[in-house]
Amino acid sequence: MPALRYMGKPPGITVYTDGAALGNPGPGGYGIVLLSGRHRKEISQGYRLTTNNRMELLAVIVALESLKIPGSNVTVYTDSRYVADAVEKKWLFGWERNGFKKKKNPDLWQRFLAVFRKHKVKFIWVKGHANIPENETCDRLAVQAAKSSELLDDEGYYKDINPTA
Repeated sequence: MPALRYMGKPPGITVYTDGAALGNPGPGGYGIVLLSGRHRKEISQGYRLTTNNRMELLAVIVALESLKIPGSNVTVYTDSRYVADAVEKKWLFGWERNGFKKKKNPDLWQRFLAVFRKHKVKFIWVKGHANIPENETCDRLAVQAAKSSELLDDEGYYKDINPTA
């Protein structure tokens, strides 16, 4: 069977993301649901010590990094005002111009910008715990990841709280 070719514009991709921290800071995790046509993929990972905002942002980053076709049209549904407003209200680009001075999570914002610019991304804020099935799945994945026995170290969190380390 020949490989599929995309004629014209790349496929539309719908992404749901959520982050969680059990304590803030505390163990945390993210959950992602990727949807494109008949394809569905769920991704999650947990971290020993992090914050909710870092996990919300990392979820979006990992989702976008997992896309294989540059220039994809992506709609991200998130219950994080922190992430959605930073992009949709264009605050992020001012933070970037100012070198992220006095901003939290510059490591993640820079990583986000690198992958964000490879696609056509639109954010839609959704209310958390509002019975949106994919958002609820992301929440469950994020919490399960935070409780996992296989937690990673969030190196950026440690650098954020102790920049001289």
